Amino acid sequence: MSSPPPQKRVLVPIATGSEEIETACIVDILRRAGADVTVASCSPDTSSLVVKMSRGMNFVADASVAACANNQYDLIALPGGMPGATGLAANQTLIALLQAQNTRGAPYAAMCAAPAVVLTSAGLLAGKAATAHPAFTDKLGQARTESVAARVVVDGNLITSRGPGTALEFALALVDILLGSAKAAEVAAPLVLAPASGLPKALPHEWRLPQ
Repeated sequence: MSSPPPQKRVLVPIATGSEEIETACIVDILRRAGADVTVASCSPDTSSLVVKMSRGMNFVADASVAACANNQYDLIALPGGMPGATGLAANQTLIALLQAQNTRGAPYAAMCAAPAVVLTSAGLLAGKAATAHPAFTDKLGQARTESVAARVVVDGNLITSRGPGTALEFALALVDILLGSAKAAEVAAPLVLAPASGLPKALPHEWRLPQ
């Protein structure tokens, strides 16, 4: 009997002021799909893994991002939120991980403020189609913005999305990319998603509900 395939490894970095809903959706949906998700603190205070999020909730990270520096991930997915995205952008260990991810052609993803604040500064949007929170779409640098109004945008190994209201469909898109549309359908089925408006029009896969 052949052994099961290894779990997909995902890094979800957070910093002081990261967005709660986005972080929770990304982590929850990917874990439901069976991915091995590490939530990594990028906060300057390395003495604690407790991270105060944008609305005052405290999240407990699994590790510091420094402890993840030598690991390789199948996906790195960034929540947004401010000043959380600024904290992520300031963490050079995370930036190096993201740049190595892109060099390997492996998926990296960001939503809300993170595409503009983190990926633009790291040179990871140039020439790629992307979106972001409406307050940040004018800060996408050299990204292509023809799809900026879409709720989820996939361009090669880059996946971007808009904000808390698109977090579930963003996370399901990540499952689709990592583990296929059948797994995304399996995870989506019990979530009671709203038809059409609750699912990304950019991804016409079988897990989407009918229009």
